[in-house]
Amino acid sequence: MSSNSGALSPSEAFQAAAQRSAESKTYLGTFAQSLEFELDPFQRDACRSLQEGKGVLVAAPTGAGKTIVGEFAIYLALERGLKAFYTTPIKALSNQKFSELSAKYGASSVGLLTGDTTINGEAPIVVMTTEVLRNMLYADSDTLGDLGYVVMDEVHYLADRFRGAVWEEVIIHLPSEVQVVSLSATVSNAEEFGAWLDTVRGHTDVIVSEHRPVPLWQHVMVGREIVDLFAGDTTFDEIAPEAADGEGSVPEPVREPDRNPPQREFEVNPELLSMARAESQMNFRGRFGHGGRSRRRQDRQRDNTASEQRSPVRKASRPQIIASLDRQGLLPAITFIFSRAGCDGAVAQCAAAGLWLTTEREQQIIASRVDEASREIPADDLDVLGFWSWRDGLLRGLASHHAGLLPTFKEVVEKLFADGLVKAVFATETLALGVNMPARCVVLEKLDKFNGEAHVNITAGEYTQLTGRAGRRGIDVEGHAVVLWQPGTDPAAVAGLASRRTYPLNSSFRPTYNMSINLIAQFGRPRARQILESSFAQFQADRSVVGLARQVRSREESLAGYAESMKCHLGDFTEYAKLRRDLSEAEQFASRSTSRARKSLTVDSLSRLMPGDIVKVPGGRTPGYAVVLNADPNSREPRPAVLTEDNQLHRIGAHEVEGPVDPVSWIRIPKAFNAKLPKSRRDLASAMRNAVREGRPPARGTNRSEDFGRARYMPDQEKKIADLRRALRAHPCHGCSEREDHARWAERWWKLRHETDGLIRQIQGRTNTIAKTFDRVCDVLAVYGYLQTSDAGHVTISADGQRLRRIYGEKDLLISQSIRQGAIKDLDGAELAALASTMVYQAKRDDRGLRPKMPSVSLETSVDIVVREWSALEDVEDKNRLPLTAEPELGLVWPIFKWAKGRHLQEVLSGTDLAAGDFVRWAKQVIDLLDQMAKIPGLERRQTKMCREAIDLVRRGVVAYSNVS
Repeated sequence: MSSNSGALSPSEAFQAAAQRSAESKTYLGTFAQSLEFELDPFQRDACRSLQEGKGVLVAAPTGAGKTIVGEFAIYLALERGLKAFYTTPIKALSNQKFSELSAKYGASSVGLLTGDTTINGEAPIVVMTTEVLRNMLYADSDTLGDLGYVVMDEVHYLADRFRGAVWEEVIIHLPSEVQVVSLSATVSNAEEFGAWLDTVRGHTDVIVSEHRPVPLWQHVMVGREIVDLFAGDTTFDEIAPEAADGEGSVPEPVREPDRNPPQREFEVNPELLSMARAESQMNFRGRFGHGGRSRRRQDRQRDNTASEQRSPVRKASRPQIIASLDRQGLLPAITFIFSRAGCDGAVAQCAAAGLWLTTEREQQIIASRVDEASREIPADDLDVLGFWSWRDGLLRGLASHHAGLLPTFKEVVEKLFADGLVKAVFATETLALGVNMPARCVVLEKLDKFNGEAHVNITAGEYTQLTGRAGRRGIDVEGHAVVLWQPGTDPAAVAGLASRRTYPLNSSFRPTYNMSINLIAQFGRPRARQILESSFAQFQADRSVVGLARQVRSREESLAGYAESMKCHLGDFTEYAKLRRDLSEAEQFASRSTSRARKSLTVDSLSRLMPGDIVKVPGGRTPGYAVVLNADPNSREPRPAVLTEDNQLHRIGAHEVEGPVDPVSWIRIPKAFNAKLPKSRRDLASAMRNAVREGRPPARGTNRSEDFGRARYMPDQEKKIADLRRALRAHPCHGCSEREDHARWAERWWKLRHETDGLIRQIQGRTNTIAKTFDRVCDVLAVYGYLQTSDAGHVTISADGQRLRRIYGEKDLLISQSIRQGAIKDLDGAELAALASTMVYQAKRDDRGLRPKMPSVSLETSVDIVVREWSALEDVEDKNRLPLTAEPELGLVWPIFKWAKGRHLQEVLSGTDLAAGDFVRWAKQVIDLLDQMAKIPGLERRQTKMCREAIDLVRRGVVAYSNVS
């Protein structure tokens, strides 16, 4: 391993000069002379290893210049008459790298492969997403011929829970003669990862650099004043990195002892500590100084606003923050806001405040580029895309950047920012991955974010990744990271994030159906099993057992103490605590079941209402009787329009009623009724009141309330709850005077026991855990007939198994099974596109609601097949103790169907929470799946034709002209 601090002694400098003189006639020397800057020591070390025929792992901070090593690999390939592949985790980064390399080596020498884009694929240099290379390896593509080098940019992405396994697959399967260049952010277990690379790829040098070429200063913005985080003249780089100690690292340290640098002492700015103390004292006095319990209760009710009022710092607005950065020469800046709406809102706020960051000449250039980029966008799409407000923001030097932005718009923002024309970008954390958008300053609004389930603090690794954007090499002499002061800010905690710059790289690898069947096809089952045992996941698992065992011993000691504290002189409190827990879980299950049944039947009853039905609304804004004016049968969340007793027009939804809604009466709505006319409304309301008074029966329908009562009645569950309650009351410990004190210790014991048992299971399953998972995957494939075993014990792949080899994605086996059972047999192009969406779409929230009515009978039948196959597959996976395939989601069916039918974008997005960029991204994934399906061997000619037709129907308009995703 090589580690560089950036500073050389005189003797080291002399040796380096002599070495450079000797190297001047080598490939490295020629390459170095072609550059406009001097190579850093870590870059030279890595390039030297490559020149010697070794693989390299380069771990260095963002902006340190890791990609130079990848470019040297490309240079070597060209000089030696070989091919070089440059892989990235995302298409946007692939597009960006393709543009850079094309400008350097010429368009004829560089190709691009990103799944939905193919440009010059047989060129000597090809940029691609890592998934494309994985698929080429499994297909034994001819493009792999003469491949000499593979650059894996952002290789630390192999920790990604959903896509990380692809990196390991590629590393394992690349031919042994291919040299691999792995470029990573600074990770705390680089040696461990390098040791694995050395095992599976042969000699691999690990090159680690902690040095940032542009020093990074840390600040806290208090009001409009920027205050240094650390006391004295201390930059980020002068604080030695600390080994990761709380971010999911493997329990047993993997660094060699002499390579774990000590944590250098740092001192937090006393001014910030003083502010924090003053704020804390004001909060304490405000909450407890006067009024006793009543005052404290009032304080709790006003907690959020009161904390800001009591803070000694007046919080600056976003326009004020940007203006302050501008005055201090800290633009261009990226402000990270962990919310798409927050990013767009920040641009709107700055524009509304009259903020202009550009000159007239810059505005002219921006206008020209924006108009050129949007030239092919249909004029009637501009409004729905929010084009004009987006353009106005750019002219001011302002922009947002997030996944919901139209890919074309996002690309324009990136280019304008890189050229210094856009000065302030408000971005979500997705910008921190790969895309080349360095800034002079990075601002973090908050140090916590919503992870889909709860608000959690960002980790030191995330802080490093985000702030690493600050400081443009060759432009800025220093970068700046600014954290905004919030009520309750702890400067010491911020300093702790800033002083731990590294994070561990942990494998997310697990065998999938597609991976397993491709391995068996190429190597046979025994060899495939051995290959999987060589994964980084297994490598880490074997090395972490010692640490897990140590954790178990520590927890067992704590459990003994908890057990002693919960002892009861009246009886076995462990037994009593289990009764309490079982009762709590049974009651929660019953409550959830009732709630789900209530919501389902309520929504169903609202969707069944017809014009003329009279209903009684128990709550909401307008309780009382109402007559239905318009039905809403096809919506996932029906909200029929009604006229109330007091002549008001309103819509009622599931949240306004307490359960299923039954028509209590019925009237005929006159054809001449006009809801806009007060007289029409009065007459109809009067007719409604008469019908209710006369007791006129409803026109039709069942009693939904009775349905709810039946759904709610769960005799087995109620009996279980009653039995548990009786057993609890009869237990001797129920009468203990210290019962609740014992119960608290029992709860702690149970929680720790649960965690400890999990660790024990991990230890038991660590040995050959990946291979065991592979065996279970093979068992499932055998159940479905994809794998067949001969009398001699040889495993072969069936014709259906050959189909699965060409299907990539999280629902690979479900897609294959659905095709096998005829799900795509009778569909036209638009219906096929809609069906494909169920296999790729993932809703933001786990709230699917009722299944919507499908656009056609054929599609309804096909969706039935998919859902039935998913349900059966889930049972098989559960039986074989495998992760369950995610349920097909139907939320994108109608938008994709409408789009494939040629509907306008505004109509497609209406009634959904999809942003234009989200829709484009999902549409491209639909296209990618359809393209896979079109290439499946043995598919009927008509089905292949429909796949191609579906691709053409979806690839139009904003989807066609958005070339980045």
